[in-house]
Amino acid sequence: MRCEANPARPWQRRPGVGPVGCGSTQVVQGRSIVTWDRSGKRWHGAGGSPIRVWEKRSFPWAGRKAIVMKPGSVFEGIEGAYPRALYRAMGFKESDFEKPLIGIVNSWSEVDPGHFHLRDLAGWVKDGVRQAGGTPAEFNTVAPCDGIAQGEGMHYILPLRDVIAASVELMVRANRFDGLVMLCSCDKIVPGMLMAAAQLDLPTLFVTGGPMAPGRLSGRKIILSDVKEAMGRRKEGSMTREEFHQIECRACDGPGACSFMGTANTMSCVVEVLGFSLTGCATMPALAAGRREICRASGRRIVELVSEGVQARRMFTREAFENAIRFVQAVGGSTNATLHLPAIARKAGVDLPLEAFDRLGRETPLIAKFQPASDYDVVDLHEAGGVAAVLRTLIPILHAETATVDGRTLGQIAAEARVARPDVIHPLEDPIESEGGIVVLKGSLAPGGAVAKQSAIAPAMRRHVGPARVFESEEELRESLAARSIRSGDVLVIRNEGPRGGPGMRELSIPAAMLFGMGLGESVAMVTDGRFSGATRGPCIGHVCPESQAGGPIAAVREGDLIEVDLPGRRLDLCVPEDEIAARLAAWEAPAPRASGGYLDFYRRSVGGANCGAVVE
Repeated sequence: MRCEANPARPWQRRPGVGPVGCGSTQVVQGRSIVTWDRSGKRWHGAGGSPIRVWEKRSFPWAGRKAIVMKPGSVFEGIEGAYPRALYRAMGFKESDFEKPLIGIVNSWSEVDPGHFHLRDLAGWVKDGVRQAGGTPAEFNTVAPCDGIAQGEGMHYILPLRDVIAASVELMVRANRFDGLVMLCSCDKIVPGMLMAAAQLDLPTLFVTGGPMAPGRLSGRKIILSDVKEAMGRRKEGSMTREEFHQIECRACDGPGACSFMGTANTMSCVVEVLGFSLTGCATMPALAAGRREICRASGRRIVELVSEGVQARRMFTREAFENAIRFVQAVGGSTNATLHLPAIARKAGVDLPLEAFDRLGRETPLIAKFQPASDYDVVDLHEAGGVAAVLRTLIPILHAETATVDGRTLGQIAAEARVARPDVIHPLEDPIESEGGIVVLKGSLAPGGAVAKQSAIAPAMRRHVGPARVFESEEELRESLAARSIRSGDVLVIRNEGPRGGPGMRELSIPAAMLFGMGLGESVAMVTDGRFSGATRGPCIGHVCPESQAGGPIAAVREGDLIEVDLPGRRLDLCVPEDEIAARLAAWEAPAPRASGGYLDFYRRSVGGANCGAVVE
């Protein structure tokens, strides 16, 4: 008689115990004694109660292949009767308790178009889980929309990322799922679920919701970022009310993530690069017919991952994170990746400093560019071959051996891909630019770092010196825009918008887009300790560290001070003598936060700096 040990989940045949009674055998698995009763043809726990089985093993002494139960199962033994009884109230049957329990972590919502269709996707995922012999059980977490929460609501959006991560972690640990399928689409939900996956280290697979289809107006494609820029043109008086209304009504043509390369689509692509979703999932349009099968295939595959003992941290390696950074750099992805990837890596036990983005960005050419920095959207990327086609192009500079959930390495996936549209994805030998899309700046104004998307900035504005126009909040800036008091050459400094100072590190994408609508997008720079949308274009520099609330140099800037921006030199400087900056900061007092109370007070006390991912400690 022989039992194979599984190093991932140790168990062994109990010493000195062979066939017992009329043909049953005992094995020790973890701390649980598992008995195969040949006469009853069932596995039983130590207390005699039937138990579920899940890890496929061959047992000659049992005369059959079995799946051995995970230690600590919620359904195990006499104590498992309590949860079994409660699950029965929801229609679960005896056979369901003998299968791996797969948590379907959904973020369906009626207040976020990126998540509006996820209920249907969850149903197809559950079909696949059942087909593969698993038991799916679905629960939800919250799903905010950055676009809907602009302005005052934005104080609460970045804090929700960590709330989402914690809510998923706590729910999964409480229910002791064997494996997870994460359904998500938008800016804070995808990274929040990735943080939870890294913390939990269970077999995990993601199904991202895909981009929404672009709208059409007067024969051209329009998307949500067109609405933001139209707001500026409307305020400037260069657009009629009817024209403005038409753009509003046509920009979003159905459920899905906004189809520019903003944070939502950047992070969905990152999921695929990290190896957590099946090939094509990130860029397949939200309502494409192929979504049904990719969801069912994902459901089937998670049961196999549980059986194979493939845990999340097999994918969460330093090499995989470096691949993700190179991908983001190569496609001009969202600067918010510099917040989320370090936060996810931290949960996975991987050190990923902000400087890694700049180091890898200098070595990674820009081979694709998407709206609003070009005419292409993420649906065009899918037609070009999706994430896999970008990986095929980048493979000479990637870590090709990293693992993925479908069992192939990243290099094997890339080798099978092809670039269907070379107008969208350029070859490495003929890139759009020699460097990646995101740069990290340092200097007397940002000793801890700041970030900008150089791929969305006109070359003429990559070096700029201009007078500071100082605003203590986004609201003050909006008032100034409405009063048309901004002049070409100005450097708009918006402070008290960092993780602690906001609190919540608000996104200033609407003021940035309005500048373009007002004709100032390529002649006025913005500098803030807040952040910008992945869909922002123009000389917008965010994530300035230390932030104003922490007494960073941005708190010392005064109206009219000269500020120098030098993207090629990676510098952001306040052109004021060091002793003068020190004197100003010595006399400075932190202002009261504009939003406070409840969770925001806890967040302000607990959150770290943007250069470390703005993680709640």
